[in-house]
Parts: sequence; structure tokens; C-alpha cells
Amino acid sequence: MSRSGAVAALVIAASLGTSVLADVKTEEKTLVQFEGMLGRMARMFGGKAAKEGVIATVAVKGDRMARIGGDTGEIVDLAEEKVYQLDLKKKTYRPMTFEQLRQQYEAAMKKADEQMKEIKKAEEPAAAAEQPAQEYEMDFAVKETGQRRSIAGYDCKEVVSTLAMHPKGKTLEQGGGFVMTSSMWLAPKVPALQEVMDFEVRYAQKLMGPAMVAKAQEMAMAIAMYPGMQDGMRRMQEEAAKLDGTPLLTVTKMETVVSPEQAAQREQAEKQQAEEETTPTSVSGLGGMLGKKFMKKKAEEPKPQAQGASNRATVMTSTTEYLTISNAVAPTDVAIPAGFRERGQAQ
Repeated sequence: MSRSGAVAALVIAASLGTSVLADVKTEEKTLVQFEGMLGRMARMFGGKAAKEGVIATVAVKGDRMARIGGDTGEIVDLAEEKVYQLDLKKKTYRPMTFEQLRQQYEAAMKKADEQMKEIKKAEEPAAAAEQPAQEYEMDFAVKETGQRRSIAGYDCKEVVSTLAMHPKGKTLEQGGGFVMTSSMWLAPKVPALQEVMDFEVRYAQKLMGPAMVAKAQEMAMAIAMYPGMQDGMRRMQEEAAKLDGTPLLTVTKMETVVSPEQAAQREQAEKQQAEEETTPTSVSGLGGMLGKKFMKKKAEEPKPQAQGASNRATVMTSTTEYLTISNAVAPTDVAIPAGFRERGQAQ
């Protein structure tokens, strides 16, 4: 689990108890797709994982949890208070103590605080001359679609939740904003997946300690102080409490929505860019003639029609699906693989 994940788990740990862990092994597939230029770069340089996703295996047995996915892996040992970072390509591992991880986390937090202070300092003169910051509202809705399907051997129902953020006093279409839509396929409660969460909570508590629990709570309270955020979080908690089941497949889509004024500005900018692209800076010889024909043809091509609302643009889509869930865990599932050597040791 990432350090940010550990902090998030600490908030849960403050209000939830943990149970005695049972053995569990899961296999899940995660695919994150970005749109636009970022998406094209990810598909170009991200290889197979960026196109097809990553399948990860998570195994919990006693005080150990292993998470293996792609070319990397991690084994957490709560009794030893160590994390073993695995490089599956090089067949090496690197042990790190919880104390070393804490030091890394604290150093990163300190650096982030310093950077934030510098940013605020640079923005102070400009902020003084600006108008008051725009206030935002958040809307949250949940509905069952009536659709059902089998996932990992469980009968699941589809529940769609929508979170929308828009300027206060305006609708989403009027003022623009942000929309996150999550399609969750819920199975009846799956105790095995709760065991994984319980382990992560135990890990977070042991790694970060009681002081970080308080820090995480302070962070949550600070976020809730922003206009509209508190009501949005309350609504999300109320609606989430109504959901009965365990999500085995979740598809989350994040979209930006522009106001009519922003849409007009964007259209004008795109039109100007298209005109610049179809105007040759120099033409000479056969190459220039061909280039001129190509640009003329490009200018005459019909523009593709936008799918759905023209003022919406998808930023990212993430898909997480559990493929298998089992209680059969062998000792080797949470052990350093045979043939691996500690990083830095001679072969």
C-alpha cells in the first residue's frame, strides 16, 4: 500500500475495529486510461500495461501480505516491521524497515510543506488584487440500474453514483465544473475482501502510529472547511451507507464541463489553431507541392462530431475488477520468491 494509502486507512482505523485476519488471496485487474495528449503518450510509452491494464495478486496470511503486479511487488511483514520491495525482472529484493519508511514519509511531507509555502508566497501579491475566490457546490446521487451480471463467481447488481462540482448559484451546464461517475457492480458482502482492508488498517496503524491518526483526521477536517465540500462529503457518506454489498467491478469516469462562455473561447482557439496549421510557412519543389495539397485536403475534411454533450470532455477512466477470490493461501504466496537475491549483493 502506498504511503498516501496508509494515511487514508488511518482515518478508517479511527472509527472501525479490526478483526482477526484469515487467509485470503485475490487477483484483480486495473486499467487507467487518460484522454488527449496525455493518453496518447501513455499508450505510446506505457507498453502493454497502459493498453490492457495490470493484473495484481494480493495474498494475506497471518502477519504478512504480498502484492505482486506487473514487474514489481511488495511484501509487508507486520511482525518484523519490514517491507520487501521486489523487482521481478532483475529477481532482486530490497528490505526496508518501518522506521526507514517513516523517515521517507516525513521528509516528503516536509518538502511538500516548503513547496506549498513558496507557492503561497508567490501568489500573495496577485491574490490581493483578485476578486474573492469562486465558491463551489457539490451534488451527489446514487441509483440502481437494475442490471445484473456474474463477476468472480458472484451475482452482482449495478449501482451508479455521480458526484458533480459546480459554481455556487449556477447549474453544472451554466457554470461548468467537474463530474465523477462511478459504476459499481456490487456482490453480497465478501468477507475475504474485508480481511485485506483489515490488514491494511493494521499496517497503517503500525507504520504511522497514533500521531499520524490525529494528523489524518486534521487533514480530513481541513478539507471539509472548503465551501461546499463539507455538505458534499456528508451526502457521499449518507448515500454510501445505503449501499449493501462489496464492489467487485468499479468503472470510474472523470469529466470536465465547460460553461457556454468557455466553450465559445475554446472553439475560437481551435479555429485559429486550425487556420495556422493549414497555412504553409514555406513551399518549394515537389515536397512543397505535396505539402500544399495535403494541407488543403486536411482543411476540407469534415470535422468529427462530438459524442454526447459538446461541453464535456473525459479526462480519465479507471477500471478495477476482481478476477478471483480465494481463501487458499500457501506460505510461498507471501514469501520472497525462490532465486531472488538482496539488491546490491554480488551474484
